Amino acid sequence: MNEIKFKQKIDNLKFNDRGLIPCVAQDYESRQVLMLAWGSKDTLFQSFSSGLATYWSRSRGEVWIKGKTSGNIQEIKKMHIDCDRDTVLFEVKQIGPACHTGSKSCFFTELF
Repeated sequence: MNEIKFKQKIDNLKFNDRGLIPCVAQDYESRQVLMLAWGSKDTLFQSFSSGLATYWSRSRGEVWIKGKTSGNIQEIKKMHIDCDRDTVLFEVKQIGPACHTGSKSCFFTELF
């Protein structure tokens, strides 16, 4: 897909009032859910262009390329949207742990 078609597709997504959309990262091979982060039109386009998962850090108020400082990058294999067009799924090859705690996934605490 070329950049123009990709931009047209992301223009049709439903972003919240802050211009953000939830992005779920899933391991491409194991299908394990790794983490949830937030994206914007710009970070989705950067992810598409670079092939690396790029998010919007709400706490820092800046673009965040996953693994840029830690080396724990996410190479994007596929991107999907859900049926409501309000959530993005990144299928990724995770290099190192996804979670800042050092865990493979951020979802390691059982609630129920």
